[in-house]
Amino acid sequence: MTRTEKLNILVWNEGVHEARNEPATMAEMYPEGMHGAIAAGLRAHYPNADISTATLVDPEHGLSEETLARTDVLLWWGHIAHDEVSDEIVERVQRHVLGGMGLIVLHSGHFSKIFIRLLGTTCSLKWRNEGERELVWTVKPSHPIAAGVESPLIIPEQEMYGELFDIPDPDDLIFISSFTGGEVFRSGVTFTRGKGRIFYFSPGDQEYPVYHQPQIHQVLANGVGWAAQPALHRAEPSVANAARDWYV
Repeated sequence: MTRTEKLNILVWNEGVHEARNEPATMAEMYPEGMHGAIAAGLRAHYPNADISTATLVDPEHGLSEETLARTDVLLWWGHIAHDEVSDEIVERVQRHVLGGMGLIVLHSGHFSKIFIRLLGTTCSLKWRNEGERELVWTVKPSHPIAAGVESPLIIPEQEMYGELFDIPDPDDLIFISSFTGGEVFRSGVTFTRGKGRIFYFSPGDQEYPVYHQPQIHQVLANGVGWAAQPALHRAEPSVANAARDWYV
C-alpha cells in the first residue's frame, strides 16, 4: 500500500513518571505529560498533521498493528519501564521501522528494547544527574534536522550524558553536547535500518522542563520531517530469487 495522505505522528511515552508524579514537580512541569508537551510542540509545526499519543498502559501499549500501519513517524520516550514493554510489540515496531516507518528515540530511550535491537550494541553511556548546563552544538549544519536550530542550543539544566556512547558509527552526526562538568556527548545522530530512518536526540530528562523549549520543538519537528516517508510502500526488504534477464 502506498500512503500519500497527511502525516500521522505518534508520540509514545511509558508514562510511569507521570503516574507516580516523580519528580514531585512532574505534574506542574508537564500537566499533560511529557508526551503531551512533545505533541503540542509538534502541532505548532505541523498544524495539519494527525498527532496522537500513547503510553505503556494502553492496550498493546497503544502500538497495535493498525496504529503502526498508519504511523509515519513514532517518537519514543522511555526510562524506568523498558523491561515492561512487550517483546511482541518490540518486534512489531521493528518490522514497521524496517518497512519504512520513521523512529525518533528520545533521552533514556537509548536503553529501550527497540533501540538496542535495531542498533545491535549495548547503547550504554556515562551519566550524572546534577542539573548541569548543556550546550548542544551543531556539527552538521547542512543536515535537514539542523535547519533553523541555533548553535549552541542552550539547555539551562539537564542530566549529563557522556562518552563513550556504545552505538555503531552513525550515518550522520548532527549534534554534539558539552556539559559544565567537562563531558561531551554525541547527542544527535541518525541511522538507517531497512527502509526506516532513525534519529536519536538525547536532551529531555524528566527532571527538567526541556520539552517546553521552542528550539527543542524545532529539532523534533525537523526530525519528523526527515524521518517521515509517507509515500513509501511499507514493506520490509526481502530476498527474491530473480530469473535471469527479468528486467528485459
